[in-house]
Amino acid sequence: MKPITFNYNKLLWVSVFAIAMAFIETAVVVYLRALYYPQGFQFPLVPIDFYLAITEIFREAATLIMLLSIGIFAGKNLASRFAYFIHAFAIWDIYYYVFLKLILGWPESLCTWDLLFLIPVAWVGPVITPVILSGTMILLAFCILYFDEKQPKVKIHLREWTALIVGSIIVITGFCLDYTMFILEEYHFVDVLKISGDAEFMGYLAQYVPRKFNWFIFILGEVVILTGISMFVLRNMKMLKSK
Repeated sequence: MKPITFNYNKLLWVSVFAIAMAFIETAVVVYLRALYYPQGFQFPLVPIDFYLAITEIFREAATLIMLLSIGIFAGKNLASRFAYFIHAFAIWDIYYYVFLKLILGWPESLCTWDLLFLIPVAWVGPVITPVILSGTMILLAFCILYFDEKQPKVKIHLREWTALIVGSIIVITGFCLDYTMFILEEYHFVDVLKISGDAEFMGYLAQYVPRKFNWFIFILGEVVILTGISMFVLRNMKMLKSK
Protein backbone atom coordinates (compact mmCIF):
# COMPACT_ATOMS: atom_id res chain seq x y z
CA MET A 1 0.00 0.00 0.00
CA LYS A 2 1.45 3.33 -1.05
CA PRO A 3 1.87 6.06 1.56
CA ILE A 4 -0.97 8.58 1.65
CA THR A 5 -0.22 12.28 1.47
CA PHE A 6 -2.29 15.41 1.88
CA ASN A 7 -2.55 18.33 -0.45
CA TYR A 8 -0.79 20.44 2.17
CA ASN A 9 -0.82 23.57 0.02
CA LYS A 10 -4.61 23.59 -0.24
CA LEU A 11 -5.03 22.77 3.46
CA LEU A 12 -2.61 25.58 4.33
CA TRP A 13 -4.56 28.21 2.39
CA VAL A 14 -7.88 27.05 3.79
CA SER A 15 -6.33 27.46 7.24
CA VAL A 16 -4.98 30.91 6.38
CA PHE A 17 -8.43 31.96 5.18
CA ALA A 18 -10.00 30.68 8.42
CA ILE A 19 -7.42 32.46 10.59
CA ALA A 20 -8.01 35.73 8.73
CA MET A 21 -11.76 35.30 9.23
CA ALA A 22 -11.14 34.64 12.91
CA PHE A 23 -9.36 37.96 13.23
CA ILE A 24 -12.26 39.77 11.53
CA GLU A 25 -14.67 38.06 13.93
CA THR A 26 -12.47 39.05 16.85
CA ALA A 27 -12.31 42.67 15.67
CA VAL A 28 -16.12 42.86 15.57
CA VAL A 29 -16.36 41.45 19.08
CA VAL A 30 -13.69 43.86 20.33
CA TYR A 31 -15.74 46.80 19.00
CA LEU A 32 -18.98 45.46 20.50
CA ARG A 33 -17.39 44.90 23.88
CA ALA A 34 -15.88 48.38 23.85
CA LEU A 35 -19.40 49.74 23.32
CA TYR A 36 -21.42 47.49 25.60
CA TYR A 37 -18.91 45.97 28.06
CA PRO A 38 -16.25 48.62 28.76
CA GLN A 39 -15.50 46.93 32.09
CA GLY A 40 -15.14 43.51 30.49
CA PHE A 41 -17.58 40.93 29.16
CA GLN A 42 -19.80 39.21 31.70
CA PHE A 43 -23.30 37.84 32.21
CA PRO A 44 -26.08 38.92 32.36
CA LEU A 45 -25.92 40.26 28.84
CA VAL A 46 -26.41 43.97 28.25
CA PRO A 47 -29.55 44.64 26.14
CA ILE A 48 -28.68 45.86 22.65
CA ASP A 49 -30.75 47.62 20.03
CA PHE A 50 -33.02 45.40 17.99
CA TYR A 51 -31.39 46.26 14.68
CA LEU A 52 -27.97 45.39 16.11
CA ALA A 53 -29.26 42.05 17.37
CA ILE A 54 -30.69 41.23 13.94
CA THR A 55 -27.45 42.37 12.29
CA GLU A 56 -25.47 40.09 14.62
CA ILE A 57 -27.65 37.08 13.76
CA PHE A 58 -27.21 37.70 10.02
CA ARG A 59 -23.47 38.22 10.52
CA GLU A 60 -23.25 34.77 12.11
CA ALA A 61 -25.22 33.28 9.23
CA ALA A 62 -22.92 35.03 6.73
CA THR A 63 -19.87 33.60 8.54
CA LEU A 64 -21.22 30.07 8.12
CA ILE A 65 -21.89 30.72 4.42
CA MET A 66 -18.32 31.96 3.91
CA LEU A 67 -16.83 28.93 5.65
CA LEU A 68 -19.09 26.61 3.67
CA SER A 69 -18.06 28.37 0.44
CA ILE A 70 -14.34 27.84 1.03
CA GLY A 71 -15.06 24.17 1.68
CA ILE A 72 -16.99 23.86 -1.59
CA PHE A 73 -14.21 25.56 -3.56
CA ALA A 74 -11.42 23.53 -1.94
CA GLY A 75 -12.99 20.07 -2.11
CA LYS A 76 -13.44 17.85 -5.13
CA ASN A 77 -16.37 15.75 -3.88
CA LEU A 78 -18.99 15.89 -1.13
CA ALA A 79 -16.80 14.26 1.52
CA SER A 80 -13.72 16.41 0.90
CA ARG A 81 -15.82 19.59 0.69
CA PHE A 82 -17.35 18.72 4.03
CA ALA A 83 -13.85 18.05 5.40
CA TYR A 84 -12.47 21.42 4.30
CA PHE A 85 -15.58 23.16 5.65
CA ILE A 86 -15.31 21.66 9.15
CA HIS A 87 -11.54 22.20 9.16
CA ALA A 88 -12.01 25.88 8.31
CA PHE A 89 -14.77 26.18 10.92
CA ALA A 90 -12.59 24.62 13.62
CA ILE A 91 -9.51 26.73 12.83
CA TRP A 92 -11.69 29.87 12.76
CA ASP A 93 -13.20 29.03 16.14
CA ILE A 94 -9.90 28.26 17.84
CA TYR A 95 -8.10 31.35 16.55
CA TYR A 96 -11.07 33.53 17.48
CA TYR A 97 -10.28 32.76 21.12
CA VAL A 98 -6.54 33.07 20.51
CA PHE A 99 -6.97 36.60 19.15
CA LEU A 100 -9.39 37.59 21.93
CA LYS A 101 -6.82 36.45 24.47
CA LEU A 102 -4.04 38.40 22.75
CA ILE A 103 -6.08 41.62 22.37
CA LEU A 104 -8.35 41.69 25.43
CA GLY A 105 -6.76 39.16 27.75
CA TRP A 106 -10.04 37.23 27.63
CA PRO A 107 -11.05 34.51 28.40
CA GLU A 108 -9.52 34.39 31.86
CA SER A 109 -9.42 30.59 31.62
CA LEU A 110 -10.78 27.76 29.52
CA CYS A 111 -13.60 27.42 32.07
CA THR A 112 -14.87 30.96 31.40
CA TRP A 113 -18.46 31.02 30.14
CA ASP A 114 -19.10 32.42 26.68
CA LEU A 115 -22.04 33.16 24.42
CA LEU A 116 -21.28 30.81 21.54
CA PHE A 117 -24.10 31.28 19.06
CA LEU A 118 -27.53 32.87 18.69
CA ILE A 119 -29.40 30.62 16.25
CA PRO A 120 -32.10 29.50 17.04
CA VAL A 121 -31.54 30.39 20.72
CA ALA A 122 -28.49 31.39 22.72
CA TRP A 123 -25.80 28.70 23.02
CA VAL A 124 -23.65 29.04 26.14
CA GLY A 125 -20.83 27.01 27.59
CA PRO A 126 -17.29 27.10 28.97
CA VAL A 127 -14.72 28.15 26.37
CA ILE A 128 -13.06 24.74 26.54
CA THR A 129 -16.15 23.05 25.06
CA PRO A 130 -16.05 24.67 21.59
CA VAL A 131 -12.27 24.17 21.61
CA ILE A 132 -12.73 20.44 22.27
CA LEU A 133 -15.39 20.27 19.59
CA SER A 134 -13.09 22.10 17.15
CA GLY A 135 -10.36 19.55 17.84
CA THR A 136 -12.82 16.77 17.03
CA MET A 137 -13.77 18.51 13.78
CA ILE A 138 -10.10 18.81 12.76
CA LEU A 139 -9.64 15.11 13.51
CA LEU A 140 -12.60 14.18 11.30
CA ALA A 141 -11.40 16.50 8.52
CA PHE A 142 -7.93 14.92 8.53
CA CYS A 143 -9.40 11.41 8.48
CA ILE A 144 -11.58 12.24 5.46
CA LEU A 145 -8.76 13.94 3.55
CA TYR A 146 -6.37 11.13 4.46
CA PHE A 147 -8.52 8.54 2.69
CA ASP A 148 -9.60 10.94 -0.04
CA GLU A 149 -6.01 11.07 -1.30
CA LYS A 150 -6.00 7.29 -1.78
CA GLN A 151 -9.58 6.63 -2.87
CA PRO A 152 -11.01 8.78 -5.67
CA LYS A 153 -14.59 8.56 -4.42
CA VAL A 154 -14.37 8.38 -0.66
CA LYS A 155 -17.80 8.54 0.97
CA ILE A 156 -19.27 8.88 4.42
CA HIS A 157 -21.85 6.12 4.74
CA LEU A 158 -25.34 6.60 6.15
CA ARG A 159 -24.64 5.05 9.55
CA GLU A 160 -21.55 7.25 9.90
CA TRP A 161 -23.53 10.35 8.93
CA THR A 162 -26.18 9.28 11.44
CA ALA A 163 -23.65 9.06 14.27
CA LEU A 164 -22.08 12.41 13.34
CA ILE A 165 -25.44 14.19 13.07
CA VAL A 166 -26.95 12.64 16.22
CA GLY A 167 -23.78 13.40 18.18
CA SER A 168 -23.83 17.00 16.96
CA ILE A 169 -27.48 17.40 17.95
CA ILE A 170 -26.68 16.08 21.43
CA VAL A 171 -23.78 18.52 21.80
CA ILE A 172 -25.93 21.45 20.61
CA THR A 173 -28.61 20.40 23.10
CA GLY A 174 -26.00 20.67 25.83
CA PHE A 175 -25.13 24.20 24.73
CA CYS A 176 -28.77 25.32 24.60
CA LEU A 177 -30.11 23.47 27.65
CA ASP A 178 -29.27 25.90 30.45
CA TYR A 179 -30.65 28.93 28.59
CA THR A 180 -33.76 27.03 27.51
CA MET A 181 -34.45 25.78 31.04
CA PHE A 182 -34.08 29.34 32.33
CA ILE A 183 -36.83 30.46 29.92
CA LEU A 184 -39.13 27.54 30.72
CA GLU A 185 -38.93 28.26 34.44
CA GLU A 186 -41.18 31.28 33.85
CA TYR A 187 -42.79 30.72 30.46
CA HIS A 188 -44.38 27.82 28.59
CA PHE A 189 -43.01 26.96 25.18
CA VAL A 190 -46.24 27.95 23.43
CA ASP A 191 -46.23 31.31 25.24
CA VAL A 192 -42.68 32.02 24.08
CA LEU A 193 -43.76 31.70 20.44
CA LYS A 194 -46.47 34.29 21.02
CA ILE A 195 -44.51 36.88 23.03
CA SER A 196 -41.01 36.63 21.52
CA GLY A 197 -40.86 40.42 21.07
CA ASP A 198 -42.64 41.36 24.29
CA ALA A 199 -40.78 43.93 26.42
CA GLU A 200 -41.42 42.02 29.66
CA PHE A 201 -40.15 38.80 28.12
CA MET A 202 -37.03 40.49 26.76
CA GLY A 203 -36.43 41.99 30.19
CA TYR A 204 -36.59 38.53 31.69
CA LEU A 205 -34.06 37.18 29.18
CA ALA A 206 -31.73 40.03 30.09
CA GLN A 207 -31.44 38.56 33.59
CA TYR A 208 -29.95 35.28 32.37
CA VAL A 209 -26.68 34.19 33.97
CA PRO A 210 -25.28 30.72 33.12
CA ARG A 211 -25.69 28.37 36.05
CA LYS A 212 -24.58 24.86 35.19
CA PHE A 213 -23.16 23.22 32.11
CA ASN A 214 -24.33 19.65 31.54
CA TRP A 215 -21.05 17.86 30.95
CA PHE A 216 -22.76 14.48 30.69
CA ILE A 217 -24.71 15.57 27.59
CA PHE A 218 -21.64 17.18 26.03
CA ILE A 219 -19.44 14.12 26.62
CA LEU A 220 -22.19 11.81 25.37
CA GLY A 221 -22.39 13.83 22.15
CA GLU A 222 -18.62 13.75 21.75
CA VAL A 223 -18.58 9.96 22.23
CA VAL A 224 -21.26 9.51 19.57
CA ILE A 225 -19.34 11.75 17.14
CA LEU A 226 -16.08 9.89 17.82
CA THR A 227 -17.93 6.62 17.25
CA GLY A 228 -18.98 7.88 13.82
CA ILE A 229 -15.37 8.89 13.06
CA SER A 230 -14.13 5.47 14.20
CA MET A 231 -16.63 3.66 11.96
CA PHE A 232 -15.50 5.78 8.99
CA VAL A 233 -11.80 5.10 9.66
CA LEU A 234 -12.18 1.35 10.27
CA ARG A 235 -14.30 0.86 7.15
CA ASN A 236 -11.84 2.73 4.93
CA MET A 237 -8.82 1.01 6.43
CA LYS A 238 -10.45 -2.32 5.65
CA MET A 239 -11.12 -1.21 2.08
CA LEU A 240 -7.49 -0.14 1.59
CA LYS A 241 -6.14 -3.42 2.92
CA SER A 242 -8.37 -5.40 0.58
CA LYS A 243 -6.90 -3.70 -2.51
